Amino acid sequence: QREPHELYSLFSSGLQLSQSCDLSLPCCADEGSLSSTKCPQISGVRVQLEMQALWQQFDQLGTEMIVTKAGRRMFPTFQVRISGMDPSAEYVLLMDFIPVDSKRYRYAFHSSSWLVAGRADVAAPSRMHFHPDSPARGAQWMKQTVSFDSLKLTNNLLDDNGHMILNSMHRYQPRFHVVYVDPAPNSHLNAYKNFCSFSFPETRFMAVTAYQNHRITQLKIASNPFAKGFRTTDPQHLPPASISPPSGTVQGHHETASLSRFKRSKVF
Repeated sequence: QREPHELYSLFSSGLQLSQSCDLSLPCCADEGSLSSTKCPQISGVRVQLEMQALWQQFDQLGTEMIVTKAGRRMFPTFQVRISGMDPSAEYVLLMDFIPVDSKRYRYAFHSSSWLVAGRADVAAPSRMHFHPDSPARGAQWMKQTVSFDSLKLTNNLLDDNGHMILNSMHRYQPRFHVVYVDPAPNSHLNAYKNFCSFSFPETRFMAVTAYQNHRITQLKIASNPFAKGFRTTDPQHLPPASISPPSGTVQGHHETASLSRFKRSKVF
């Protein structure tokens, strides 16, 4: 059984050598003959994003994810369903985050929109997050939802806890990677054939140290089960995230207080 650092090395070398995966598609190959560049244990792998409708709701508003020195979990949590694996083969699952562009942003409250504020800061150290159950056989991965609920985001460049280091006010695209653990002694020669990458545009987000768009805060309170204490009404009767409560009303004051407490909390 390979050590994690060895698997990371093999994966990294393969990632550098291969550009055949279209990262906007939830499947391994993009067009025609490119599928033949992957080994049989990888070429048939398909990935479906869980809670896709919720991700799309956030994406329409402009998803924001909190980053802190200590590290903060994502919400929505990145979860997928996998099919097409070889049930008896072993696989490693991991994630990384890549900048969407080379820009830094700021939030304009008067227009409720993100504006370009300049060139991106120096990129944070690149890291991979291994799913803690890795490596495991394909049969195990495919029998249930795969959740990256232990993954945390930080803006601490000196982090030694293995959290994903991101720059605040920059946009990121999460990427999900499936790596076949090839038992052959010379597997490093075919590293580019033994993995596949997946990404979903609706999971893009802006890294922030505090929520900027109050509609994002409202939607997180309404949909996050760990935020029940911040709800002032039955969650089934909460107003849509795109609608703000009337200012000056009792409901408006309660809602404002709830949002303020949520922003100060450590709940996603």
